[in-house]
Amino acid sequence: MVTIATQGLAVRLGRRTVLQGISAAFSPGTLTGIIGPNGAGKSTLLRAMLGLVPRAVGEVSIDGIDIAAMRPRDIAKSVAYLPQGQTLHWPLTVERLVALGRLPHLAPLSRLGAADHGAVSGAMERADIVHLAGRIATELSGGERARVMLARALAAGAPGLAVDEPLASLDPGHQIDVMTLLAGEARAGSLVVAVLHDLTMAARYCDRLLLIDGGALVADGLPGDVLNEERLRQVYGINARIEVTASGPIIVPTDRWRS
Repeated sequence: MVTIATQGLAVRLGRRTVLQGISAAFSPGTLTGIIGPNGAGKSTLLRAMLGLVPRAVGEVSIDGIDIAAMRPRDIAKSVAYLPQGQTLHWPLTVERLVALGRLPHLAPLSRLGAADHGAVSGAMERADIVHLAGRIATELSGGERARVMLARALAAGAPGLAVDEPLASLDPGHQIDVMTLLAGEARAGSLVVAVLHDLTMAARYCDRLLLIDGGALVADGLPGDVLNEERLRQVYGINARIEVTASGPIIVPTDRWRS
């Protein structure tokens, strides 16, 4: 199991303050969604939690260890990361591409062992891409590629998983499959953090939501507490209808809110 914590985290990119005063703790067994409008700082927060962008002030730790004191390989073993919008340049087969997720566990010039092959196979099954194993990754559709990249992250076998917009390019059925998979990983004991834009998916599948606006954390809690009509007006500038169903809430934006 793994934990991540930030305290008073601020990030500046150039002269612009992208995040300010973010304090949050992430625990195993929870699917946490990071939501907010475009440019709010969601992806930057995810990257800062993994030491991929420098912090201006504040603290970030994994299992109580400051990430500045950790090697990138050790961070990758603790938390697998799936960035958004990855571009594939090399004509690898899908199976070989997924196997790249095992790199944090391999010594230089070493080959995959039985445990590595098992992790790759298991990740491909969970992401529903076994039938794509022999395909060339650069020839896949956007939705197929998204699931392959998710499988690569799963293949790392890390106790934590951080994914940035994992639903992009997916049809509705595979969006449900991916959210079900992420929720299942959390129920099995993993720490799972996902940047999401689909508010209904976030409300129905996440155990907890962090709402970011203008680089600040404006709400943190249960989806039903974070997502209400007034907050959607203030943060997203929209009027929305929130319907609570037996399968979970449905959030339907209706029009722009004018103060």
